[in-house]
Amino acid sequence: MNNNIVITISKALINSSDEKTRSLSQRFFKETIHCHGVKSAVVEKIGKEYYQAVRDRPKTEIFDLCEKLWQTGYLEESGIACIWSFNLHKHFEPVDFSTFEKWIDKYVSNWATCDTFCNHTVGSFVEMFPEYISELKRWARSQNRWMRRASAVSLIIPARHGKFLQDILEIADILLLDKDDMVQKGYGWMLKAASQANQQAVFEYVMYKKAIMPRTSLRYAIEKMPAELRKQAMAK
Repeated sequence: MNNNIVITISKALINSSDEKTRSLSQRFFKETIHCHGVKSAVVEKIGKEYYQAVRDRPKTEIFDLCEKLWQTGYLEESGIACIWSFNLHKHFEPVDFSTFEKWIDKYVSNWATCDTFCNHTVGSFVEMFPEYISELKRWARSQNRWMRRASAVSLIIPARHGKFLQDILEIADILLLDKDDMVQKGYGWMLKAASQANQQAVFEYVMYKKAIMPRTSLRYAIEKMPAELRKQAMAK
């Protein structure tokens, strides 16, 4: 049954695909992606529809199905895995962290799945169990670029609400000189989100680090700030 529903989902996605969406999708990625070419709203609709068939199963079984969706390597199936895992967020337990870490390390291979999964599933998890933010700091030192990006983008939503500021600045410090543009954009985005509730603190951090901070990260970090502060931050 487990494999059957994944096969059924894949068929539904293929039947909803079109060549124009497939060719346009690749434009958003530097790396080669595998996608059927299904619009995101349709992926979400299919994900919600098939979740009704599994929603009453134990969490471990649904996580097993998520893993099988991740294993296909397709953007759309990965998106549905993200939807399903987040649907279970009220039932998260500390033991789930190792599963989420494994999925990022083994299956995440582009910014879209990294951000969708981490913003929602991992972000919700660390809000419930903030002691695991120390694990995000470990991710920030990973050899895997997507794990490093994940360490930052998992805190986007809590950051907007003013949470975990000190931890956010510590992660920014670890990632500060990262050469990977996906990581630079990830922690710049995290700082931008934090600036919505802690503008002065983030501005002071940026001003202190701007001589060595990559310009990509700097531009992201200050994007939501008033023009005068952006001008000060960008001045050589």
